Amino acid sequence: MKKLRTREKIGLHPVMMLLVLSFATIVISGILRVFNVQATFNKISSVTGDFQVTTETVNSLFSLSGLKYIFTSTVSNFANYAVLTNLIIILLGIGIMVKSGFLKTIITLMTKKAKKTTVTFVLVLISILASLVGDLSYVILVPLGALLFLYGKRNPMIGIITTFAGLTCGSALSLFLTSYDSSLINITLDNVHVINSGYTISSWAFLLANVILIIILSFVITNVTENYLVKKLPKYEFPEEEVEEELVLTRKQMRGLLFSLFAGLLYLLIFIYNIIPGLPFSGNLLDYSQSLYIDKLFSYNSFFSNGFVFVVAVFFVILGLSYGIGAKTIKNNKEFVDALGHSLNGIGKILVMIFAASAFINIFKQSNIGNVVAGALTNLMQNSNFGGLPLVLLLFIFAGVIALFQPTVLFSYNIVSGVIIKLMNAGISPEFTQLVFRLGSSVTLGLTPIFVYFVVYLAYLENYNQSNKPITIKEAIKYQLPYAAVTCVVYLLFIILWYLVKFPIGVGAGVGLGV
Repeated sequence: MKKLRTREKIGLHPVMMLLVLSFATIVISGILRVFNVQATFNKISSVTGDFQVTTETVNSLFSLSGLKYIFTSTVSNFANYAVLTNLIIILLGIGIMVKSGFLKTIITLMTKKAKKTTVTFVLVLISILASLVGDLSYVILVPLGALLFLYGKRNPMIGIITTFAGLTCGSALSLFLTSYDSSLINITLDNVHVINSGYTISSWAFLLANVILIIILSFVITNVTENYLVKKLPKYEFPEEEVEEELVLTRKQMRGLLFSLFAGLLYLLIFIYNIIPGLPFSGNLLDYSQSLYIDKLFSYNSFFSNGFVFVVAVFFVILGLSYGIGAKTIKNNKEFVDALGHSLNGIGKILVMIFAASAFINIFKQSNIGNVVAGALTNLMQNSNFGGLPLVLLLFIFAGVIALFQPTVLFSYNIVSGVIIKLMNAGISPEFTQLVFRLGSSVTLGLTPIFVYFVVYLAYLENYNQSNKPITIKEAIKYQLPYAAVTCVVYLLFIILWYLVKFPIGVGAGVGLGV
């Protein structure tokens, strides 16, 4: 009887849940197709520049053709899954930093005299600002967030949850124009030019709003972590080798840090010089087919988009190897190779989880349910009688709902962008409309397993889980709910206040038209 009760308490393993969700999507897509569920809305044609009636329809996977698609695409989809390849490459670099002792030494030195709240705040701030490099920040910062807390003698799961919250809730915010922002601006202008062909949007149009929200959100997320999450998570039992006396920096460790500092700075200087245009022999890594600097850095065919994850991995390898040589923790090429694979030890469970997630996301994407939801909500907004602030709030709410089913912001905004004209007719600027949509989308981004990087968060929670029970998808989402709730409140208060007071949101942009 006791065994039966124990089994009842164990939730469904994430891999099994992902398989259940995959099967449910297949069945639901078949049912929705039978009832011809679809969404019709107005959208700007990228060819003619005019409004056209667009229809999104559910694709049935509960059919012979659907099953053929699943069986023929699953393997190739997994092999080409960006999350898998990027994570493995980054782990090579993290592995040598861990094995050589570089990360433990540098993190211990930085955190041993720092307040816990300060460490958390810096991690959150870095996570929010990391939106500049796009989705690659998830595979870089989630593992490092765990190690930051582990070597700081705190539960690494706190670091994972907090980092993911900062990355998702702050995904709409950046001090500089990101590649996402640039693409969204182009979509916005395609719609605006239908009624005003001379309208332009500044690269600094969102600066003031972003600076204010970055500061506020960093404090809010830090507060949730320290005053709520820390009390909810169980005590973490550290391995014996991690329970040590206060670190006293030896001569070898000091030499290792100096070696890594010199080598790392040299690498960064060479790299930075090659992304600065206009200097002798500089700018070699830019895509000069683009006009905006951010697009030269992050366009689809740019060096950054195709090689940035390897650039970061090489940087990590240089830091770890230089430290290992200086501190004599890496003495030969065998130890170097072993260190590279250190973080890949025991990665089997993570690979299984990533495979299940890639299969589910591929199936859900092919069903087109996400786009149908986005199209249906767009139609409701376009046909609503709302105007002014109620319409803005409706966009914010719908953006959050859409992100649960279509978390790729470019795809969802491309569908929803038709409401820009309705909002302009209500006196709302296109810049404010774009900002509201991005804020709404970021609130719920961390709550959906359809988001491709949710599996990285989930896998690392399980990796540091010391309980006999697996971390379920429900639990992983539950950890993010307080962050989503407070972020939603912060963003709503900001939107309402800015709408009522008509503050500018950036250079040449405000809530209303004609700023």
